[in-house]
Amino acid sequence: MNSEAVSTQHVLLGLLARGPRHGYELKRAHDERLPRARPLAFGQVYATLARLQRDGLVSPAGQEREGGPDRTSYALTGEGRAALDRWLATVEPPMPYVASTLFAKVVVALMVADAERARAYLIAQRRAHTERLRELTAVKTAPAAALDEVIAADFAIAHLDADLRWLHTTLERVADWHREVHS
Repeated sequence: MNSEAVSTQHVLLGLLARGPRHGYELKRAHDERLPRARPLAFGQVYATLARLQRDGLVSPAGQEREGGPDRTSYALTGEGRAALDRWLATVEPPMPYVASTLFAKVVVALMVADAERARAYLIAQRRAHTERLRELTAVKTAPAAALDEVIAADFAIAHLDADLRWLHTTLERVADWHREVHS
């Protein structure tokens, strides 16, 4: 089971900890509570619910019809609550690998492009990161910003800030490398 699947399963368990919900409500709650995460597809919600039910972590809690098809609500089982508690008590290990399109693109740019093209890419990327930082700062400082939005913006800002520091350091290294090669 990959970590994304584990995370989605546990997030759905966490959403069910507040009471029974059907798939549409879970998708909506996920997308609202994790506002900067990739939205869940309905198919992913229902496939995950099927796995959780198969594994005894959730059980059907009733059906309702709101002017459309029947909707099955699901509830957390005792085993599901225990799995959620174990997940919440487990410290996440730092990522062992650098898995970033930005990192890969910079490395490839340095391999195949001349120093000026690599610098131009790094500068353009820095500009895009800086603009996104401004957008997120506006989101988090808005008077009506919800706690979920502020926390998500803080998380994204911290990552963008780390990327910006790395881009700055890489730009300096490219300049040093260019001077070494051409002196």
